[in-house]
Amino acid sequence: MSNQSTQNSKPESISWCNGRWGSAKELGIPLSDRGLLLADGLFETVLVQAGKPRLLEDHLQRWQTSAALLAMAPPPEADWLKGLISEAIDRCGLGGEGNESSGALRLNWSRGDGDGRGIELPTAATDPSQHRFWLTLQHHTPSFSPVRCWISRHEHRNATSQLSRCKTFAYGQAIQARREARTHGADDALLLSSKGDLCCGSTANLLVLRQGTWITPPLSSGCLPGIMRARTLTLPNANEEPLGTQPQPGDQWLLINSLGCRPLAQVDDQPLNVNAASAQALWSNLLD
Repeated sequence: MSNQSTQNSKPESISWCNGRWGSAKELGIPLSDRGLLLADGLFETVLVQAGKPRLLEDHLQRWQTSAALLAMAPPPEADWLKGLISEAIDRCGLGGEGNESSGALRLNWSRGDGDGRGIELPTAATDPSQHRFWLTLQHHTPSFSPVRCWISRHEHRNATSQLSRCKTFAYGQAIQARREARTHGADDALLLSSKGDLCCGSTANLLVLRQGTWITPPLSSGCLPGIMRARTLTLPNANEEPLGTQPQPGDQWLLINSLGCRPLAQVDDQPLNVNAASAQALWSNLLD
């Protein structure tokens, strides 16, 4: 059987939980899991490209930092994870020499089962054996197509919350912001910080090219410390600055994360300059 036909016989997605491989629908977690009941958990979404998890060390570092910030046990160690991830890539048909397919890998870390109902932390709150890990991997094509955005009038990113500094399971606010945007004919939402300035998108960091400089809101705004955001700030023409509440003439705006980089064609009713090729080039350069 050819390599191509072998890849085609493999699933579009694969999951691992409690020592078992299967589909996300086949596997499950207990109804007592705090990640399910209380969104008490963290995750990382990693791009798989050319058979490799890209920027994995950066993601694992943020995962570890966030777990410590929220008084969770440290997530699984990198050496163990890398073996599991490699197997997932093979099972999903994303490995092999010359394979140009890409995927989205999600690593999940829940605080595990509680001691009863309510929000009180379990007795062994920082015991890793009481936490729960699972992963999913599915085929994914990075997107660079333009989007129209709406600034949410209802949802704001909390500038002082420790949760804003972590990639937690709690995405209800992002869901509602995007729902609001769709009712106004937009594709996605932008969120203001509780301090008043624009902060981020529903699932991505915000970058603005203004007078030759890339700017992004400071972490003090409550935006997520994104991996691609951090890499952008290593560029000589990049800075952290408040963005205000509206685009300025000549701006180019991007929503960027580990799975793509999308230029903004419009914010509310204001059209913006779009350069999709430039967005893709920036994202690709940051990966390297």
